[in-house]
Amino acid sequence: MTVPAGGLTLSCDFTIEDDGQPDPVDPDAVQHAVEDLPDEILVFLLGSRCCETDRLSETAWSLFGHVPSGWVRVQAIVQFTHDHIEFGYHHARATKTAWDAHQEQQGVCRDFAHLAITLCRCMNIPARYLHRLSRRYRHSPVDAPMDFSAWFDVYLGGRWHTF
Repeated sequence: MTVPAGGLTLSCDFTIEDDGQPDPVDPDAVQHAVEDLPDEILVFLLGSRCCETDRLSETAWSLFGHVPSGWVRVQAIVQFTHDHIEFGYHHARATKTAWDAHQEQQGVCRDFAHLAITLCRCMNIPARYLHRLSRRYRHSPVDAPMDFSAWFDVYLGGRWHTF
């Protein structure tokens, strides 16, 4: 899209309905062997600018190589990430990567997501980044400022699961 001089105004109006229930938990969801993954899922094993699998692979295997594969391993990665990073908006920066968040042990939701995604990918668990615009807190006033929120999905048992 080319924006003409003077700017452009875009708008949207919609309602999202949610039943408020937690995301489903499937402790029996299995981890697929890489060779058994659908071709379109393989890209979610690759490293990226924010997910340096090459720098965190040895760490991931030393921390989670002994943990049973599948859901249990992802839960262990989520718990490690939760315990390892101190949350704070003042820790945010646009250039922070999973490696930086791991080393600095500080970040915001996207840094938690990037570290967990990277650790999953290092363990051959396909993982993808997700984000949305949302209220900062569940019970924020309707007119409260919006902010981005990040989380991730993993591919286990033939489908994507939210973490």
